[in-house]
Amino acid sequence: MSLSSVSARKRRRLYMVVGGLAVLGVAVALVLTALEENIVFFYGPSEVKEKQLPMGQRFRLGGLVEDGSYKMLPDGITHAFAITDGAEAVQVYYKGLLPDLFREGQGVVTEGTLRPDEVFMATEVLAKHDENYMPKEVAEALKKAGTWQGDGHGVSGSGDTPEKGEGEAVFKGQ
Repeated sequence: MSLSSVSARKRRRLYMVVGGLAVLGVAVALVLTALEENIVFFYGPSEVKEKQLPMGQRFRLGGLVEDGSYKMLPDGITHAFAITDGAEAVQVYYKGLLPDLFREGQGVVTEGTLRPDEVFMATEVLAKHDENYMPKEVAEALKKAGTWQGDGHGVSGSGDTPEKGEGEAVFKGQ
């Protein structure tokens, strides 16, 4: 075995290791990019008002439908209402059919984007049937705003809520 054949094998092995690491790096970058596009963050109205969220970024907005805020716009298909956490409120527009369970004072979670005029354009509205139920994120937002009046029961994950999909109404807008 000559010295040149040993160094050639080491060089080949080095190229294989470097090539493998490069392929692994590309795969990790692709996975992270795909995950980043699918992550949807949850915010309460106070957080939306505090943070400078980029326009067009999809996120979930949750809280209570503010009493007296619901109206149907003149086009006959756009619903306008405000979601509040007791401290702040965000105006929401939604085109489509609202869940039968939707009403003022009810906890809801919407998904969509924020327009430059700070109106939230919802593409999905979620409502629950049990008035004691409060999605975990909404309960945390209300607690943070100092307006939580629950006793801890009915909060998602407490064990006394319906199984996923049970009693849940989800409608996607047009």
